[in-house]
Amino acid sequence: MAPMDEYVKCRAELMEFIDANNCAPIMIRLAWHDSGNYDKRISSWPECGGANASIIFEPEIGYGANAGLSKAVNFLTNFKDKYPAVSWADLIQMASACAVQVTGGPVIPMKYGRVDAKDGSACPGRTSRGTADNAGLPDAKAPFGCGAQDAPSHLRNIFYRMGFDDEGIVALSGAHTLGRAFAERSGTVAEGYGDAKASKYTSSGCTARHDGKSGVGMSGGKSWTENWLTFDNSYFQAVKKSNDQNLIVFPTDEALHQDQKFKVYFDKFADSKEAFFQSYSKAHKQLSELGSKFEPAEGFALSPPSKL
Repeated sequence: MAPMDEYVKCRAELMEFIDANNCAPIMIRLAWHDSGNYDKRISSWPECGGANASIIFEPEIGYGANAGLSKAVNFLTNFKDKYPAVSWADLIQMASACAVQVTGGPVIPMKYGRVDAKDGSACPGRTSRGTADNAGLPDAKAPFGCGAQDAPSHLRNIFYRMGFDDEGIVALSGAHTLGRAFAERSGTVAEGYGDAKASKYTSSGCTARHDGKSGVGMSGGKSWTENWLTFDNSYFQAVKKSNDQNLIVFPTDEALHQDQKFKVYFDKFADSKEAFFQSYSKAHKQLSELGSKFEPAEGFALSPPSKL
């Protein structure tokens, strides 16, 4: 099978797998955490971090912020075995873009050809990005590892380091329309694995998909939105109301509509799903390419994926 054919077939199977298993949120989280240790101040590769698949190796996969992500790596191992021409770094980012699309979000104009980090020596150190732990990934609440005294400053410290502006920060935050937090992972909520520890919106009997079909994958945890398997702009609306104790609102969520510079974009995205999708698609693409080394240097694109 030619390499390009492998990419196309791999993408199609990923779309089906993610949809069938309702695992979109963890695929996005894996890709974001692989990219999210990028430091624009470092010019050498792979020391700069970013989307290079270092997250599949120890010690990085064992960092506290990455708790539970070995599950997503295990999911993707089967695809890597079947489609060896697809690099790990491409596979991780491809799965994230597929996850956005199958849950009703925009089609991300992805570029492929990422070169993989070879081993754990490429993993950035826990404190290497000027944070107390987790190689520069963001915290949900104080104390903030970057030393910031408030949530807006923390978000800017983390995302400016990667090269994002305020619009990109707010747009990327909107991806919390998907997914949940768990006591057993981040420890930021009391809700945990299974129906016994589920919230009002995360038990196995809940309907969360954008197409109204049943199924939630693994039940439990606490979500930011009622329909946490639907990619839309409801995150902004839920945070703005902030009156449902069954939904998450962390300090870093509140910051988006309390900080006046963030609020410009927050209100724009709350009012218009189309505006959110446009900005999100741009920011997601940027995140997916941070620190990546491409072969060929310009990378390559696939024809737009078909809908399920």
